[in-house]
Amino acid sequence: MTVDQLLDIPSLTQTSENTWKVENLVIPKTWGQGRTAFGGISAGMLYTAVKQQITDDRVLRSFTTNFVGPLMLDTPFSIEVTLLRMGKNVSQYTAHAMQDGKSCVFSQACFGIGRESGIRVENTETHQMSTPNKAKFIPQIPKITPKFLRYFDLAIEDGGIPFTRKKTSIYHGFMRFKQPPSHITDAHIITMIDAWPPTLLQMMKLPAPASTVSWNLEFIHPHKPVSPSDWFAYKAHTRQAADGYGHTEATIWDKDNEVIAISRQTVAVFD
Repeated sequence: MTVDQLLDIPSLTQTSENTWKVENLVIPKTWGQGRTAFGGISAGMLYTAVKQQITDDRVLRSFTTNFVGPLMLDTPFSIEVTLLRMGKNVSQYTAHAMQDGKSCVFSQACFGIGRESGIRVENTETHQMSTPNKAKFIPQIPKITPKFLRYFDLAIEDGGIPFTRKKTSIYHGFMRFKQPPSHITDAHIITMIDAWPPTLLQMMKLPAPASTVSWNLEFIHPHKPVSPSDWFAYKAHTRQAADGYGHTEATIWDKDNEVIAISRQTVAVFD
């Protein structure tokens, strides 16, 4: 299944005044990441479920996801959306993926209407990397490379291949969909940003489990329109790592070198 097919989830059924639900969703094995579904596609699907309930000009301001437990592949699961509060300017929702009675993925989304304001601080952070002509990352290696990576082009400018015992804990480079989707939405951007491996994997000598525990995305508005075939620049660094957990931050730019999102993750490593 393509990213467009997975993100095109059926309309949710209203189950109470503030809740909606969709059942029998399935993520195929080609979108696998070890024993579970690729976190980017599950987060993108939860966002899509929430977005169905937005009926005005509110745009996504922040999106926080906790990966509670494995979301198994080729196995039906449900998503329930709950409206926490609908304010005049800001609305807050949660989305919860459940499978076989177990909690798998939980997200909270904040949408806000743009307003006139005398406060304005321009973002001036840019990158100095040159846009690549093609991807530069590891090929599909059975039982080593996550299957979902077949859907993305990653071009590393700085940082190491996972499990090569590097001393660095950064990733600088570019990303895009290998086959451009029909159009780019926030759901596509959420899905794509998570395609990068955790910065700590390059420091490990041998393949070992690692997983994102929590992930926060903040979307910068306004920004220029983006196209399905665009390269997006990415710079991630590790703020701290100890006791089997790492804390990373990343910045994402569009093709015009303007920041469109800020990402923060807590990652568990089992080396």
